[in-house]
Amino acid sequence: MDEGSDSRFINIIKKIFGNNSQHLEEHILEAKAEGEIDRDEVSMLLNILDFDEKRVTEIMVPRRDMVCANDQQTVQDVAHLIVTQGAHSRIPVYTETRDHIIGVVHSKDLLIPLLKGKDNLPITDIMRPAFFVPEESKLDSILSSFKREKLHMAIVQDEYGGTSGMVTMEDVLEEIVGEIADEYDEVRPDDIQELPNGVFIVSGRTPLEEVCEKCSLALESNDVDSIGGYIAAMAGRIPNQNEFFTFGGRRFTILEADDRQIWSIRIEILEEA
Repeated sequence: MDEGSDSRFINIIKKIFGNNSQHLEEHILEAKAEGEIDRDEVSMLLNILDFDEKRVTEIMVPRRDMVCANDQQTVQDVAHLIVTQGAHSRIPVYTETRDHIIGVVHSKDLLIPLLKGKDNLPITDIMRPAFFVPEESKLDSILSSFKREKLHMAIVQDEYGGTSGMVTMEDVLEEIVGEIADEYDEVRPDDIQELPNGVFIVSGRTPLEEVCEKCSLALESNDVDSIGGYIAAMAGRIPNQNEFFTFGGRRFTILEADDRQIWSIRIEILEEA
């Protein structure tokens, strides 16, 4: 598609249904109930409807979690960083502090210097220019920029020009198709783990209906699809680790969460008074 065609496509779809995505959501859910489309397709379609409303700050990797190199490091230093810090394909380079990102190093750019024995080559000699986007950028705009510039990573800047975080093409696409795992990702446990005494450890991304079926619950929502989204909606925010909520005869304890989402939850039956 041409630049901006993603947004135009979404707007056209919404106009067909009276410029209101709520009508389209109802048609999608009706089609699901009638068995015309499966759950994964429903999730993708609903994600597309919200895509042009989401801001990059909702999905970016926060500054504190960014794996970066500094401008004093060498090719060997950055190669070691990539191997030991999650096999990232692209590493931002900063000078002095992470508020001053000056470039990006692609893992492929390390190969030739390493093969030629130039391990001590300054990383600044092979880094590429960094691409910056403001915090208020919408995801459809980010995707168009990535396609236009033929890039896969952007540094998110705050209103003062400092570094707020970073976002990749994969982060953006996952907002439509769901999590994209590769051979370097850590193996995650099952979305629903059953423990003794009716206790469950559940991934925050597990579909609400799956949790209800497995844990014998009756929770419903027209606004969210996952158990993590349901609890966040009930709380009106992203809860903190170890916070708990009680409803449906169960206690829901947040085991892991960050600024963007709930990662894991403990579900247990409330003891009778």
